[in-house]
Amino acid sequence: MLNTNLKHLKTEEEAKTVLENNENVMVCCGRMGPMCIPVYGIMEQLEDEYSHVAFRDQSFDIPAADFIKNLPECSSFMGLPLTVYFKNGKVTAATSSIQTKEQVKEILDKAFGDSSQNNVQQNPKRSIVQ
Repeated sequence: MLNTNLKHLKTEEEAKTVLENNENVMVCCGRMGPMCIPVYGIMEQLEDEYSHVAFRDQSFDIPAADFIKNLPECSSFMGLPLTVYFKNGKVTAATSSIQTKEQVKEILDKAFGDSSQNNVQQNPKRSIVQ
């Protein structure tokens, strides 16, 4: 398990559930290394601002990470972390390697809408217990 304050995806079932119960999902799949840790930190910083997005991390080295590793959008990636943005269960963006806060926000705004406009919008299917 990764040592972050994010919610972790440890099983395929958890991944499936979070995608089914949340309209907007950002998953960062990596390790506790120098390219990944900054992205986890950025995600932690943005959780309140982007309350309409479910932020999750996932260890690259567990079997359940195959759902990220095997995505066509990630097939050419060579670096960690693999960061994938899902809208209604479909991939809308994917990146690899370190990202700045500005780069992450740009993708979030493009994929899920500007945080200032969506802060009060919640997916009615979103479960209370996650």
